[in-house]
Amino acid sequence: VAQRTILDKNFRRKGLKIRPRSRTLTSVHESILEDIVGPTEIFGKRTRISVDGTKIMKIYLDPKDKDKNDVEAKMSTFSAVYKKLTNKEAVFMFPEA
Repeated sequence: VAQRTILDKNFRRKGLKIRPRSRTLTSVHESILEDIVGPTEIFGKRTRISVDGTKIMKIYLDPKDKDKNDVEAKMSTFSAVYKKLTNKEAVFMFPEA
């Protein structure tokens, strides 16, 4: 996982004129997600908001990579690492055919 910088909304106090898109919170979290899943590709994403307001991101991985690199066993690890780095709940799965 690469080291990335997140600039908050008050980036002008740091002496910058503009905030690059690559330094926004959303962009950095997306890049972290891409880094974590490694050789597999992200097929789709859904955000599930339950009645009590908790958000769970469902990340669908590419079904072609299902049998390669033992990805099936790593999915719980992906969730734990993403939760630790971004403090967001994520569930990794393969789409049903």
